[in-house]
Amino acid sequence: MPKVTGKYETIFIVDVTAGDEAVAALVERFTKLIGDNGEISKVDEWGKRRLAYPINDLPEGYYVLVEFESKPDFPAELDRIFKITEGILRSIIIAK
Repeated sequence: MPKVTGKYETIFIVDVTAGDEAVAALVERFTKLIGDNGEISKVDEWGKRRLAYPINDLPEGYYVLVEFESKPDFPAELDRIFKITEGILRSIIIAK
């Protein structure tokens, strides 16, 4: 039976007010989570950037883009984890 996978990309924005170590820990946590449940093809850390509009009264965030391949049910679980994790300002997952 063939392995059923899909290609996805996610961009998430991390709150920078907690400090560089907390930002690095969240980025590491999510790249490890994605890597454990799929295969990462690219991680591109865009770094600290000014937001287009304030989110939770914050003017800046740390942007990370991850391209990966996983089973079709994993993106929904990843989205759920993004939403309940403190320190993630926004996230989006797109099927490629």
